[in-house]
Amino acid sequence: MNNNTDMIMDWGDIIESDGQEFVILEEGDYNFTVTDFERGRFPGSAKIPACNKAALTLQVKTADGKIATVKFDLILYRSLEWRISSFFRCIGQKKHDERLVMDWTKVVGARGRARFKPRSYTNRDGEERQVNDVDKFYDWDEKFFPVNEEWTELSDTDDLPFN
Repeated sequence: MNNNTDMIMDWGDIIESDGQEFVILEEGDYNFTVTDFERGRFPGSAKIPACNKAALTLQVKTADGKIATVKFDLILYRSLEWRISSFFRCIGQKKHDERLVMDWTKVVGARGRARFKPRSYTNRDGEERQVNDVDKFYDWDEKFFPVNEEWTELSDTDDLPFN
């Protein structure tokens, strides 16, 4: 859980941040990192009673270096257990048909891969808006997460320093 007391500002503090641009992802597959997790309550709906939820924040770095933030909830309800399982498989903490006690302490910092797509909605002022949505989690596959993420492949061996 996040303790944001270091974020509190005083009346005379210096400000400089203009905020981060909100990036809408094109529909597609992206790697992500879980940057935040908060325990919360789902208020209930016509199909699901009030229950616990995990409010997660994912960060996606696009090919052009922009950072997209995706917030989504995992509702802790048995008919949605498949989605929770797919998330834990995605971050490498669970395998198919395996029983698992959910370890939320290992979620922040975890990485995975998912299909994201924009979702449209109408805000309180009647304006049409878009947010990033998780369409599908993919099972953990280490090939998408090289040990050194800065590594790039040279296309011409003449560029090697030892030739």
